[in-house]
Amino acid sequence: MLILDVDGVLTDGRLHYGPHGEELKVFHVHDGLGLKQLMQAGITIAVISGRDCEALRTRLTELGIKHHYLGQSEKIPAMHELFSKTNITAEHCAYMGDDLPDLEPMQKVALSFAPANAHTSVLQQAHWVCEKSGGQGAVREVCDLILAKRSGSN
Repeated sequence: MLILDVDGVLTDGRLHYGPHGEELKVFHVHDGLGLKQLMQAGITIAVISGRDCEALRTRLTELGIKHHYLGQSEKIPAMHELFSKTNITAEHCAYMGDDLPDLEPMQKVALSFAPANAHTSVLQQAHWVCEKSGGQGAVREVCDLILAKRSGSN
């Protein structure tokens, strides 16, 4: 299973607001295709985010990501619930995060990833640091890496 943070991972981390105060998000299509490829390969995708907005819910629905925990200031309880629901253990999970709230979840899983523009503490802890930044194809980079390792290619 691949668990993702949203802001700074699936997006560039900047906050945009529409004329009526609604939160807007920009997602990279390459990331979306990579996630769909992982799901087609039988890998479960989950999202745990400290924020919640309609734009994010729409994108998760478009991608077919059924496991999502939004508005979670504490990510570990959400992870435990996710493990219980999916019967997947932390030893069979990867996590991708970019900032301080992601440090503890990154310590709980077998493999951790960080976008190139993540906070210094996250970059130091990650097993793998992407060449690309959050919202700019970093998630696709991770998806491609997982699929390549799974197929035995480099």
